[in-house]
Amino acid sequence: MGLLSSKELPVMGVDVSSTAVKILELSGSGGKYRIEAYAVEPLPANAVVEKNITDVEVVGEAIGRAMKRAQTKNKLSALAVPGSAVITKVITMPGNLSDDELASQIELEADQYIPYSMDEVNLDFEVIGPSESDPERVEVLLAASRGENVDVRVAAAEIGGLTCKIVDVEAFALENAFSLIAHDLPTGGIGETIALVDIGATMTTLSVLSDLKIIYAREQVFGGKQLTEEIQRRYGLSYEEAGLAKRQGGLPDNYGPEVLEPFKESMAQQVNRALQFFYSSSQIGQVDRIVMAGGCAPIDGAAEVIAAKTGCEVSIANPFSNMSLASRVRENVIANDAPALMIACGLAMRTAI
Repeated sequence: MGLLSSKELPVMGVDVSSTAVKILELSGSGGKYRIEAYAVEPLPANAVVEKNITDVEVVGEAIGRAMKRAQTKNKLSALAVPGSAVITKVITMPGNLSDDELASQIELEADQYIPYSMDEVNLDFEVIGPSESDPERVEVLLAASRGENVDVRVAAAEIGGLTCKIVDVEAFALENAFSLIAHDLPTGGIGETIALVDIGATMTTLSVLSDLKIIYAREQVFGGKQLTEEIQRRYGLSYEEAGLAKRQGGLPDNYGPEVLEPFKESMAQQVNRALQFFYSSSQIGQVDRIVMAGGCAPIDGAAEVIAAKTGCEVSIANPFSNMSLASRVRENVIANDAPALMIACGLAMRTAI
């Protein structure tokens, strides 16, 4: 089971977050993608806690329901482990080794880079290119995750009726999907430092990209769940009712000024705080622009509040802006979900073209 497998047949990108399972299938030809199928299936509370699957049966059943809703016959899948569960390291190796020799050599040397027993981990590598300091050697990206992180995702996919072909890393999937967004940026993302801020239900992830490569990532506990809980508390609703009201509207007039506006201010503070951590640990200087992703990104007016707080231009991620849609995919529905489908999209891209 590779963490960074090479391209094979099209796969379903399956993103398991703390509140939902998101699945997406792409097809591709001539460098263009088409969305064939997608679905978002909610998860009950605590089935996934801070990106760790705690109830594999429940997650697997949700994947199965999402597959039915998406009406797809594709049974191959790509899933991702969170960055916090992965050790990555760039090492250099002799440039004249064949793939098999490289694999054997890395197997022999990996234990000096990985703090776990080698029989506990899933390990993979990808050759990045020639070493700048020694043209006789190549730089190799090593990725390792404890077996249980991979096994639980494979098991959930199987319960949902899927065969897991690829286990990737969330950051690499994000990077993959970001290349689609970069087409719409004035510079194509080259020569710029861009902050991709993913605000989900419980976690906010800042990924800073330079020339479309992630150079810094940090997670902090904050997300849309706080808004749902405040709606629940303020209006005496169940958690499920509050989540529905948040998405569909119909709350009293004081919701905007007294509940939503303070939450948008909190979002802006969290983004600003994440950027300050980046600035204090990096020599790179200011971020040129912010791209918002995750379920909270489309909240009306949030981008403007964040722009005012950070002094950066802020846009909302839509990896599908240049894609065509299969007839069963409803444009208005996927447009609203697009910022939350970055990881699923990056996973589905792994084999679509």
